[in-house]
Amino acid sequence: MSNSSTLAPGLKQRHVTMLSIAGAIGAGLFIGSGHAIASAGPAAILAYIFSGTLVVLVMRMLGEMAVASPDTGSFSTYAERAMGRSAGFTIGWLYWWFWVLVIPIEAIAAAAILHAWFPAVQTWEFAIAVTGLLTVTNLFSVARYGEFEFWFAMLKVIAVLGFIAIGGLALAGALPGREVSGVMQLSNAFGGFMPNGMTAVIGAMLITVFSFMGTEIVTIAAAESQNPAKQIIRATNSVVWRMGIFYIVSVFLIISIVPWNDPLLGEVGSYQRALELMNVPQAKMIVDIVVLIAVASCLNSAIYTASRMVYSLSKRGDGPQVLQKTSSSGVPYVAVLASTAVGFLTTALNYFAPNEVFSFLLASSGAVALLVYLVIAVSQLKLRKKLNESGQPIAFKMWFYPWLSYLVIFCILSILVVMLILPEHRMEVIATGALTLSIVCTGSIFNAKKSTVQTIEVASTESV
Repeated sequence: MSNSSTLAPGLKQRHVTMLSIAGAIGAGLFIGSGHAIASAGPAAILAYIFSGTLVVLVMRMLGEMAVASPDTGSFSTYAERAMGRSAGFTIGWLYWWFWVLVIPIEAIAAAAILHAWFPAVQTWEFAIAVTGLLTVTNLFSVARYGEFEFWFAMLKVIAVLGFIAIGGLALAGALPGREVSGVMQLSNAFGGFMPNGMTAVIGAMLITVFSFMGTEIVTIAAAESQNPAKQIIRATNSVVWRMGIFYIVSVFLIISIVPWNDPLLGEVGSYQRALELMNVPQAKMIVDIVVLIAVASCLNSAIYTASRMVYSLSKRGDGPQVLQKTSSSGVPYVAVLASTAVGFLTTALNYFAPNEVFSFLLASSGAVALLVYLVIAVSQLKLRKKLNESGQPIAFKMWFYPWLSYLVIFCILSILVVMLILPEHRMEVIATGALTLSIVCTGSIFNAKKSTVQTIEVASTESV
């Protein structure tokens, strides 16, 4: 290890490209989409279209800022520049907390699958082992993380494209013995296209909007590549077709194959149920393998993202200085170990503490994604105004500025209000709000102490 505090640009173009393509493909697509469809019926595709459009616009705004100033702190850094240090501090630590909680969630999901295959090994033992393995890979070099994520992403893309190909052939009647009911069931069967009304679609929207969290990681990772601006532009431009193919097309095939009121849809997941209805042999095993890859990928990215965000916070003076130490290969190893340690602790809480403790921790991150999107939108509005006033050329622009930016802010605030109104989502907003308030207070105390220390140091220097 070294005493350096500089990251190394170790990510290759193919690493960033594949990360941008498959960064948002997780268990939420393979399993979570079943819950959205089961609640809203075929109209769940409207929820995916709306959520996908929202994320495309947010990524465009983030891309504008990231191209102008690539930074591993991404939107946390931009929030500080646009709205002050308190905003950057708060959203940075909120985002870190979100990904730290993803570590146990994905570790537990991976462990459940492995335990089903090898019941002699306890679930918590698998969870610790998987987390430990991916922590080690993150400690070697950013290139090692990139290589693991490249192959994880490649396998996820192959799985989704394979499903689309099989589903498309089945709908076309090109697979003997695998005929399905087809698109007619979208409007004519089982209650029609919107069987549970618009309220159910809005509820499904709250499920789907969180499925896309992770798309923004590419702007953090690109800062450790050779040509960050070019990589960010490429990734941001590709987000439209990525959302269209991997989510919209997949969900369309699922709702065309699986009746929305199929009792097994929410239980076994949308992909598995669709494959079962198409008589694909070993459907459960296939989906288990794909989901295991997806959660391992997400866990890998969670360790990387949490460590880079807390490293950036430390570099800006918003966290303990020790977190900015890097190894000889440019890895912020203290930040990696600290983030993983909290992940290990929350994993242990899931198994050994009362259920209410872990449930509250999960609820505390429930609205973080929306807060991140909101901060990105507000930051873009303010920083774009500063760029326009300075006359500096803008290489990558948000569409229809400022009207689309205002529309995104309005939509995000509307979703938060709906979450607060709906009983099943109210606790997420309250818990996230409480966490946000505690971070704001902590930031005020932290900065006050830092200012006091700086004042004392200046006074000491002047007296000498």
